[in-house]
Amino acid sequence: MTMNVTSAFYDSLVPSPLTYPWYHSSKPDLLDWASDKHLSLAAPIIAYWVYSMFFHALDTIEIPFFEKYRIHESEEVKSRNLVSRIDVIKAVVLQHVIQTILGLVHLDGSGSESSYNHTAGMRYWAPWVVHVVRLACGPMTAENILESYGHQLVHFTYWWFVMDTWQYFLHRLFHVNKYLYKKFHSVHHRLYAPYAYGALYNHWFEGLVLDTLGAAVSHYLAGMGIRQGIFLFAFSTLKTVDDHCGYALPFDPFQLFFGNNAPYHDVHHQSYGLKKNFSQPFFVHWDTILGTKMEPRKLTDKSDARLKKKEKEAVKLVQCVRGYVITYGNACTPLVELRNP
Repeated sequence: MTMNVTSAFYDSLVPSPLTYPWYHSSKPDLLDWASDKHLSLAAPIIAYWVYSMFFHALDTIEIPFFEKYRIHESEEVKSRNLVSRIDVIKAVVLQHVIQTILGLVHLDGSGSESSYNHTAGMRYWAPWVVHVVRLACGPMTAENILESYGHQLVHFTYWWFVMDTWQYFLHRLFHVNKYLYKKFHSVHHRLYAPYAYGALYNHWFEGLVLDTLGAAVSHYLAGMGIRQGIFLFAFSTLKTVDDHCGYALPFDPFQLFFGNNAPYHDVHHQSYGLKKNFSQPFFVHWDTILGTKMEPRKLTDKSDARLKKKEKEAVKLVQCVRGYVITYGNACTPLVELRNP
């Protein structure tokens, strides 16, 4: 029997009586010395550099236990990438400055979180969540999911869905459109062998449109408050850093629970996967639906030997232009794009 979607069912998704979760604080601001608005802007920046430095320490110390999980050898990272680490840091700092300025304008920190009408907000978003889940999972499965997890889905899954949709289609556009690729997105692809703090190494315009505006639009459309933004901005930042960390760690929660992880995204940074795996940062459903999904491959069997040889040839060509790119600072279009526009 399929679910009869009525206003009564929508109301059932809103808990009554409404109680706050254990982590809720009735304080006007979580910290006495900083507003929630400022904390929501600082949290992703702090998360980015702290988590990045953890992986940078692994790269530097080269602990044997972790070395076996490296996706690229240390020397490969140095030889293949077309940008210096100091330039990467400068670009990331610029993006953090831009996203902070935009956040100061976008986020409304005037009201107290405790004064927000959460019941009305959840009732407003309930129909949207029901329609999305029914469309994605079918009526029967949707009924079971919504009855068990409807309250949580109202905000969190919808936020993830909006951000994934925004980033997939814009990311793909930056590859399909030759001008956008050569002018903007090729900057990020100077990192053939990604590392953690290069996760947000982009042309500033791309960083603004793809990442900063993507988070702002997702936050707004999901109807989230400032405190939910604190968690989700930091969480998505950690996820993005992890996707570029350069390690395939079987015990990493981000890589364990998300199919869109470091090995998956690394494929996109290679010449053979440059037009695959556009999805980011959470799920891979758009890649699956639209036929752009490529599973991470281990170059061990004979069928992959030719691919490995082709990759080495591409590396040699890339190294030929390395000096030019670093000297003149021009965005270098990966050679596979020049060959296969």
